[in-house]
Amino acid sequence: MRILVDAMSGDNAPLEIIKGAALAAAEFSEHTIVLVGDENTVSDVAIKNEIDLTGIEIINSSSVITMEDNPLSAVREKRDSSMSVGLKTLARGEVSAFVSAGNTGALVTGATIIVKRIPGINRAAIASVIPLTNPVLLMDSGANLTVTGDNICQFAFMGAKYMEKIYGIDRPRIGLLNNGTEYNKGNSLQVESYQLLSDSGLNFVGNVEGKAVVFDACDVLVTDGFTGNIFLKTVEGMGKFLMETLKEVFYTNLVTKLSALTLNEKIKEMKHKFDASEHGGAPLLGISRPVIKAHGSSDAVAIMNAVRQAIHFVETGINDDITTFAADYDEKKLLADAEKFYN
Repeated sequence: MRILVDAMSGDNAPLEIIKGAALAAAEFSEHTIVLVGDENTVSDVAIKNEIDLTGIEIINSSSVITMEDNPLSAVREKRDSSMSVGLKTLARGEVSAFVSAGNTGALVTGATIIVKRIPGINRAAIASVIPLTNPVLLMDSGANLTVTGDNICQFAFMGAKYMEKIYGIDRPRIGLLNNGTEYNKGNSLQVESYQLLSDSGLNFVGNVEGKAVVFDACDVLVTDGFTGNIFLKTVEGMGKFLMETLKEVFYTNLVTKLSALTLNEKIKEMKHKFDASEHGGAPLLGISRPVIKAHGSSDAVAIMNAVRQAIHFVETGINDDITTFAADYDEKKLLADAEKFYN
């Protein structure tokens, strides 16, 4: 298996990306890691930082899509960027998956235009795992600002298949993010989506309020990308705030410092459990070939884990299942027999 990594995109590129690729090459030696980026820059950074690139291939590109670039314009105009070259390489089938920590909008736009959606899927969605005691998959977490009820339903089907394949959850519980649990809560999108999900045959548990998500209310949480992205970043921010507050409490005085020493391993375990970098990145579900969006601030470990996720994504054949589902999906009438989907 050949996994392609965008060396030039992300807040910590290219150093942390290259370090992450080297870690991945050592960890997953049965697979080939490929970097796409300016060949001279990649080589110079590796030499300067004593990073061993043995066994890692490099595909040259001459420009970079920045975080500030307009997504559509960047994809059209920067055709020799590391992201564009990477997506074209993936589209040609020369690699098994593509990992990038770059501009989210450009990655979604480029994947849609260059790699293409799975036939029958109307919108690709970013599937982000919220690192809780029981992980929750958020669909969509930033790809689509506006959606329809039918899009929400497709997100639910794709998310259910992902959680079934990756986490081994039988008939994952689907929740609709809303401002109340009553069936008629929310705006027209939520009301329409509630009805469609109720008739879908999926294991739909109804509307889920934001405060309930952390208490194991569902396995897949569906919403539009704008709302989902705000929710995800709020959860991430609150998690960091709580860890910082806990740290302040334990370092208040000598007694609390001694208490911290006795709980040190448990605190590390807790921090590790809720660390988003452990999940590496978020797949773009609905794209015909595996594309993994790593967090913009990814360090080397996060990049290695994104590669791990890409390998697992390919090995589980999730895209094949989504392709089969999409072929049977009727926009006007959802699957009548949900067992066909789950089996």
